[in-house]
Amino acid sequence: MAKVTFIGVGNMGGPMAINLIKAGHEVTAVDLVEENLEKLKAEGAKVAHSAAEAMAETEVVISMLPAGQHVKAVYGKDVFPNANSGTLLIDCSTIDVDSAREVQTLATEAGFPMVDAPVSGGVGGAAAGTLTFMVGGEDTAYAAAEPFLQIMGKTLVHCGGAGNGQAAKICNNMMLGIQMISVAEAFALGEKLGLSHQKLFDVSSTASGQCWSLTTYCPVPEMVPTSPANNEYKPGFASALMLKDLRLAQAAAESAGAVTPLGEHAERLYEEFSESGGAGVDFSGIIKMLREI
Repeated sequence: MAKVTFIGVGNMGGPMAINLIKAGHEVTAVDLVEENLEKLKAEGAKVAHSAAEAMAETEVVISMLPAGQHVKAVYGKDVFPNANSGTLLIDCSTIDVDSAREVQTLATEAGFPMVDAPVSGGVGGAAAGTLTFMVGGEDTAYAAAEPFLQIMGKTLVHCGGAGNGQAAKICNNMMLGIQMISVAEAFALGEKLGLSHQKLFDVSSTASGQCWSLTTYCPVPEMVPTSPANNEYKPGFASALMLKDLRLAQAAAESAGAVTPLGEHAERLYEEFSESGGAGVDFSGIIKMLREI
């Protein structure tokens, strides 16, 4: 069993770290929030208040952090100068592609195998160990990371070189954001036309409009059991997080010279929804704003 330092043990990182503990790994939790550390300590983790102090005996570092600037700071200031040569580095944060590639380049130069491995599946998937990992990095680094990712997830996809995990994540979530808006618009239109939710669902779920946003996460209640609409849009995936990913997609598009007009428009709509009080609402709750426009 390995000695793992897990940096960032909040809503997503906490359950992921607990699954590693249950699998028999020795986990040291690092977080700025004392409450998060106490939860992990109760599950059998050691705790540290900085990554630097945990590096002496660490064999694997896993991180789940808010943004690229945090990833660059933690690895640049705490991990690279203090970790033992050859320590495996796995960043599960969702960050911009350029930052992911920059950090992996620095890791390689310093002698650390590293992958970017952002996740899909939400808090429920983190707790159940059923996350999907989209992984970028060299083949040897992916092979080293795979046993740890398999404990925390159900589906692993090696997407290619450094940063490609992030690229896959933001492309997927750009599609998701666009699709949710299209489904929400269709139901809002159907309401105006006197079409029942059930009849529209029955048609579209078996026709060409079928997609995950409809059949798993339908933005109106009582269509599917897994929809946050059944629970007043309490978030499985908050609108603020969708906005973050759509912004990352636009930043990547600009960096790559790509044109994504629907992604750009989806970003504007989720920005409007978040700024009008929907930031903490599930992203499917955007149907409420679309009904009012």
